[in-house]
Amino acid sequence: MPIATVDPATGETLKTFEPLDDAEVERRLALAHTAFGRHRTSTFSERSRLLNRAADLLEEDNAAIAKTMTAEMGKPVKAARAEAAKCVKAMRWYAERAEGLLADEHPAQADVEDSGATRAIVRYRPLGVVLAVMPWNFPLWQVIRFAAPALMAGNVGLLKHASNVPQTALYLEDLFKRAGFADGCFQTLLIGSGAVEGILRDERVAAATLTGSEPAGRSVASTAGDDIKKTVLELGGSDPFLVLPSADIERAAATAVTARVQNNGQSCIAAKRFIVHADVYDAFRERFVAGMRELTVGDPASEDTDIGPLSTEQGRTDLEELVDDALARGATALCGGQRPKEQERGWYYSPTVLADVTPQMRIHKEEAFGPVATLYRVADLDEAVALANDTPFGLSSNVWTRDDADIERCVQDLQAGGVFFNGMTASHPGLPFGGVKRSGYGRELAGHGIREFCNATTVWYGPSEPDAKG
Repeated sequence: MPIATVDPATGETLKTFEPLDDAEVERRLALAHTAFGRHRTSTFSERSRLLNRAADLLEEDNAAIAKTMTAEMGKPVKAARAEAAKCVKAMRWYAERAEGLLADEHPAQADVEDSGATRAIVRYRPLGVVLAVMPWNFPLWQVIRFAAPALMAGNVGLLKHASNVPQTALYLEDLFKRAGFADGCFQTLLIGSGAVEGILRDERVAAATLTGSEPAGRSVASTAGDDIKKTVLELGGSDPFLVLPSADIERAAATAVTARVQNNGQSCIAAKRFIVHADVYDAFRERFVAGMRELTVGDPASEDTDIGPLSTEQGRTDLEELVDDALARGATALCGGQRPKEQERGWYYSPTVLADVTPQMRIHKEEAFGPVATLYRVADLDEAVALANDTPFGLSSNVWTRDDADIERCVQDLQAGGVFFNGMTASHPGLPFGGVKRSGYGRELAGHGIREFCNATTVWYGPSEPDAKG
């Protein structure tokens, strides 16, 4: 895949970039290795000052970088501005809290004495150079939620971003340089996916994090595992959205629309499978389908647009194939199910709700990465939970109920990295984020995320004087 900015709204190639050659990749690896030697010994206050400065610069750049994201991957510009603002929030969150999150831990005194020590601590030390393989769908946020904690912990980063967002990737490198981080602390590598294995195997790279597809995760995890290197993976999701009898149907349906079509429907944590109790199915379906029909599809640069184009032509083709397979096997399109006739150029797809979906259809098991929802009717909570778990993914889940027994049951039995009640899944710097099953492993954000790429070092102190009996 070429490294280029291609406008998804028109299909026009706006700018192309040559990938780095082997000599330049080597230079950057050496620079990262040298930078880590210095950065790991800097103080938390120094890192905090630099990260806060980067946050200030990003805040100033909000409008400009939002336009870049919209041009590169089709995100509605108002959503792009919100993404940049969210990054600023996360950077400041880690700048203020990293020192406390990584403070020395003191085991219970009874355990210290039982170990034969006079005292013991656990100290978190940075691992080194971390390679980040990041996706195009949230081209700023996915990177910042890795970079902010990694840099505050004393690590340095190498970014291999998706090939269709090169200008956003280069902006991130420049942002950290302007903020005052030393050369090599954060670098963007404009390379193809074929170059990732060699970089990951380099002994100067300590670990890797990847957000992306299941095949990409398998590849990175396999390579890293072969070289015994730590990885964190955030892969696909097909999140369930359960609506139970006690739910506020008006709110649930309105939220369901946003939860399905956020980021043009191209989000791993977007709700995709809407599982509704028979008692409230008709009321929910009417409101949900009406809400999907009312969305404005159009130019992502317009403030009035709700849904822009999909990021690539291939992405739209993949989505069309899932929908066409379902329709051919008996599913019903309650709305959408085709390209919008109003957009002759660009990679648009109409907001779609499919009913009568069966396990024989690909979309029952595969992730639909676009504004397509599947709607299921269930008889009771047992059937709802079983259907929610009938997926290879386990990123997050949404449940609408006001019944305490329903809540406890869902917390206990839903196979997901998160359970969100009476709201939609969202990531926040103060809450751990990640999945189970084929959605990956490890956690980003919160204290869990900053400690993923740290060495939890046990420091044990024996008696300073020899045993008198010895």
